[in-house]
Amino acid sequence: MTEPNRSAHQSDPANRARLRWRSRRGLLENDIILTRFLDAHETELTDEEVDAFTRLLDLSDNALMDLVLARKEPEGEVDLPHVHALLQRLRHA
Repeated sequence: MTEPNRSAHQSDPANRARLRWRSRRGLLENDIILTRFLDAHETELTDEEVDAFTRLLDLSDNALMDLVLARKEPEGEVDLPHVHALLQRLRHA
């Protein structure tokens, strides 16, 4: 029996710690939403989902909050199918 494929993110504890650290935000609401999402789903995230999460973390706190609360939809560099998919998961978490 073969071992299931582990993504590069999942197999690197430093990457996982870095993602969790970057999820700590200035806006408490973002901090709570992102931390709770990681608490529930971190071990199952694919590399594509980690890429989407990282792209969202590159946004300002207010822009991120607008996306998570569906006040706005992704545009520009974050207007990608895998970012939209991850946002749906965040919105329903």
